[in-house]
Amino acid sequence: MLGVVVTALTFATQWTLRQSYFRVQHVTFVGFHHETSSALLTASGLTSHPSMINLSDATIKKNLSAFTWINGVEVTKHWPSSVVVTVRESVAVAVAFNAKHVLEYVDDAGRALGVAPLKTNMPTLSYLHPTSATWPFARAGRAAAYVASQLPRAFASQVAMITDDARGTVTIKLTTPVTFIVGPATNLHAKFVAIASVIAHSQLVPGDVVDVTVPDELAVTPPTHS
Repeated sequence: MLGVVVTALTFATQWTLRQSYFRVQHVTFVGFHHETSSALLTASGLTSHPSMINLSDATIKKNLSAFTWINGVEVTKHWPSSVVVTVRESVAVAVAFNAKHVLEYVDDAGRALGVAPLKTNMPTLSYLHPTSATWPFARAGRAAAYVASQLPRAFASQVAMITDDARGTVTIKLTTPVTFIVGPATNLHAKFVAIASVIAHSQLVPGDVVDVTVPDELAVTPPTHS
């Protein structure tokens, strides 16, 4: 008898939770800047007013992943019928030209985020000797994007271009223009300290190349004149 009662209560509860009172009626999106709430709502699938009990966080996250700026989503239920979707957007750290020579914003993982104005005041990424016309900065040339994301305030505004190559050697070119060979994207704190010190205390001329691959053993190569 007890089992019958429990089963009946279970079915009654399930039936109740599937009624309109427990369906999604109110949706709030927070944390977004590059999309509209109406576009997010449409893409999320929540316009169909799914039942709160059957609401799938994974489905909402998958649906919203189609937006290039979005790299994280958190869904919070507020019973009986409200949902808050917190969006985490990527942060642009640089720009780069795609295969069609259109300038795009780039995040710290090297992902292309969308078209950027040609006069955007951010470092431009470059990949030397790409093996194909595909976007390299999320794969072989990812070190350039990572270095861009780690630039210190001391000289970040002076960086014009960051270049990576097939060997993983990163170079930073300033607006002056002076070039710093960073080498692998490791030990960046020490290398950046060395770069800041050189900028502050050395008399550099346009065309100088400074090798900070080993921060304690700086090497400056003056420009060659033909």
